[in-house]
Amino acid sequence: MEIKNGSVVISSAGHDKGRFMLVVGADGERVYLADGKERKLSHPKQKNLKHIRATRFTIDPAGLTDKRLRQTLSSFAKAGEQVTGE
Repeated sequence: MEIKNGSVVISSAGHDKGRFMLVVGADGERVYLADGKERKLSHPKQKNLKHIRATRFTIDPAGLTDKRLRQTLSSFAKAGEQVTGE
């Protein structure tokens, strides 16, 4: 699955393991992720591509706020295993 801006991913390594995050940028083998709480849209986390798993969901980042991002990602977390397709 292709990972691009707006893709919802799950962190598979690090202290944020298991969290849903939004891809807000990409640079070669690295992506920039935000969750609206610990990693704001204005200061995304840099993470290696091999440390994330793609989901089938995307969010349009245009006009997105940190609060709205938190709410949206929270709904994915509540859905649990159904989101990842496992």
